[in-house]
Amino acid sequence: MAALQFEPLARKRSANSDSLDTVSWLWRDGSRLSRSRLLEKCMTTAPPLQEAPIFNDPGAAKERLLSRRGEPLFCANWDNVLFIHYEIEPAELQRCIPYPLDLYHGRAFVSLVAFTMCGMRPWLGGTLGALLFKPIATHHFLNVRTYVRHQGEAAIYFMREWLSNQIAAWLGPWSFGLPYQFGKIEYRNDFEHECCGRVETNDGSFRYCATLTNELASCAPETLDEFLLERYTAFTQSGNRRRFFRIWHEPWQQVAAKVEIVTDDLIRATEAWWREAGFVGANFSPGVNVWMGWPHRIRDIHESTL
Repeated sequence: MAALQFEPLARKRSANSDSLDTVSWLWRDGSRLSRSRLLEKCMTTAPPLQEAPIFNDPGAAKERLLSRRGEPLFCANWDNVLFIHYEIEPAELQRCIPYPLDLYHGRAFVSLVAFTMCGMRPWLGGTLGALLFKPIATHHFLNVRTYVRHQGEAAIYFMREWLSNQIAAWLGPWSFGLPYQFGKIEYRNDFEHECCGRVETNDGSFRYCATLTNELASCAPETLDEFLLERYTAFTQSGNRRRFFRIWHEPWQQVAAKVEIVTDDLIRATEAWWREAGFVGANFSPGVNVWMGWPHRIRDIHESTL
């Protein structure tokens, strides 16, 4: 499959541009608040931007995960996964991210990832473990993630996550430091033709429909596809607590997708970067079987060894 193609933001219009151009100013306490001032409300102290041409290798990722005693913790299937990618000016995005951004040829990206997690269970425990996890084993997700790098390790940072299971939404922040929120989520997938989704929360709604092209293939080496999809570590922050956890799966078998954003109220209401985002492209995968590791504390983000 051909790699994703992208142009500089100045030449690129986002898939959500029609609804975004009307929102150039926000109002607060009767005074105008510009985009730049809004971004200054985000985290302003961040490590310098990082750019490194080192791509993830699935074999090395598996070794890293298994190098720690007791790994993995869970296993599950991630099914019918749709990645929707946007480009954002790195300096503006970095203000909102507590880890150094990982850049692809100087460009920063945020992705929306819609999928269904099925059959999550402990790695050990057999039938009994699967039975105990049944209340949280299967549910829908919509993730908002960006790409970071710490001590040379490429990773994901989850900016926001909605999921359709209230119990899991409570457990995620407590255990992994993940920014889980509950939402009513409905996905409809026809692998050979299209996939559509709807996410409803108190903050608004997000609806999309995607049509699939070409045939499944692995990401070509050192392409934007590989940079965005093949990630095996996540860094999190909840309050002052910073953690990381690792995963492993076979390389994504994926295909390009054409996406129409039907409603973007939810993202516009919760994500400042959305107003300046440039749509890049999308990928769809029928899914992977995933090993998920324990959360580990990062004692000092600048000095600790992962």
